[in-house]
Amino acid sequence: MEGFELRRQDFSLDADQQAVREAFGSFFRKECPSSVVRAAEPVGFDAALWHRLVGMGVAAMGLPEAAGGHGATLVDLALVAEEHGRVVAPVPLVAHVVAARLLARAGAPADVVAAAAAGERLVTLALRPVAGGVRQLVPDAAIARDVVAWSPEGLALHTAERPGVHLSNQGSTPLAWWDPGAAGERVELVSGPEAEQLFRAAVAEWKLLTAAALVGIADSALSLGVEFAKTRRTLGVPIGSLQGVAFPLADVATALAGARNLVWKAAWFAEYEPEVRPELGPVAFDHAARTATDATWISAHVQGGLGFTVEADISLFFLRAKGWSALGGDPGEDRKRIAAARLRTA
Repeated sequence: MEGFELRRQDFSLDADQQAVREAFGSFFRKECPSSVVRAAEPVGFDAALWHRLVGMGVAAMGLPEAAGGHGATLVDLALVAEEHGRVVAPVPLVAHVVAARLLARAGAPADVVAAAAAGERLVTLALRPVAGGVRQLVPDAAIARDVVAWSPEGLALHTAERPGVHLSNQGSTPLAWWDPGAAGERVELVSGPEAEQLFRAAVAEWKLLTAAALVGIADSALSLGVEFAKTRRTLGVPIGSLQGVAFPLADVATALAGARNLVWKAAWFAEYEPEVRPELGPVAFDHAARTATDATWISAHVQGGLGFTVEADISLFFLRAKGWSALGGDPGEDRKRIAAARLRTA
């Protein structure tokens, strides 16, 4: 605990983390212009981009070294997820990374974990418990045959003959209905209290990394709005000099700084002291979702009539800010859990 005391107060990045951020930021800027994002619609998956990203080691970096991974921390993964969101890359980064980590922790067959680590076998996570065989919407189930799911009976890997049928959605994600009772292979992983604990931790990781991606969306939306405000003029002055334009953008910048710091803090606690501040992950997700939504609509407003057209790049971020955050389910339920956690520590 003593060795962590300073880090509990200072969540700035070290040199290695800066290097991770810069490497993946450079990759996404080069490999994923808006034309790539648009070409991948409506499913939201570019197999070639995913293959190149896997070549960067993203599918294996979050796995323990014993499972063939690189032992990256949640802070490292959050930095990668933010860069992913910054360009709204059409790849299943968050769900695959989280599901692969869950498989390794749950003692899945070595060949399955190895295939996930190599990005050859796409894996996703059912975010809600399986209840009575009722189908549920699962992120990336339109491109992944493998779904890790938990029911009171235990944690299991379900492998279907083919991915689910894509369900059209605002965020252009590979969303699909998943039926736990459908034909396919089922591999039992772990049961009892440990199974539920692993599942809950994985869902928390998914929300944390999605929060980081939403921070990236908000940052890009703010940049688009600021650049437009600097170059568009009215009455001989840049529109950015007008309070009605400048103040909303400043509010976004403030909220964005808070959201990013909150994600980093939540990631650090989840990695090193997960029992101390378990509410930080849901708080980060809730705040990042609202920040991304606000950032995109304010940027769209700043850009006037142009911003409301589908041809404008801000539309890519506007739709995904809403669509990606909706995948996490009812935000009201998260806020109830946050409140309950705070009351327990009050």
